[in-house]
Amino acid sequence: MGIKSKFKAFFMLDEDDYQLVEEPEADEEERTAKSSKSAKKNIVSLQSVQKSSKVILSEPRVFAEAQEIADHLKNRRAVIVNLQRIQHDQAKRIIDFLSGTVYAIGGDIQQLGPKIFLCTPDNVEVDGSITQFLTEDDTNNTGWS
Repeated sequence: MGIKSKFKAFFMLDEDDYQLVEEPEADEEERTAKSSKSAKKNIVSLQSVQKSSKVILSEPRVFAEAQEIADHLKNRRAVIVNLQRIQHDQAKRIIDFLSGTVYAIGGDIQQLGPKIFLCTPDNVEVDGSITQFLTEDDTNNTGWS
């Protein structure tokens, strides 16, 4: 039925000549097939869903342990590093090494407190800052001068 015929049928211009013919309804199988096709578009692969993230706590005793921390960062895990129990020169070397690692992977490194650092890969976003609440006395006693 053409569009002109539908208009004529709608306005009932010539009732005897035109009949409105309804299309038969799709059977149940056709409707199920159509709905399953549209449902497949909304399916997300379980492989694309990210697993829960871990935050690693590390307290290195020697410089050699910095590589383990860097490996965690390369595996996209955030690491909190406590350098309070290591010698000052070793702690600086570790921070230099981790700064290079974080830069290479596009991450970030932030000081959370005296000799405590948060190293994050590029998939972790840190909002806010703890160091802004430290007093001047605390920052002068960090040992990083």
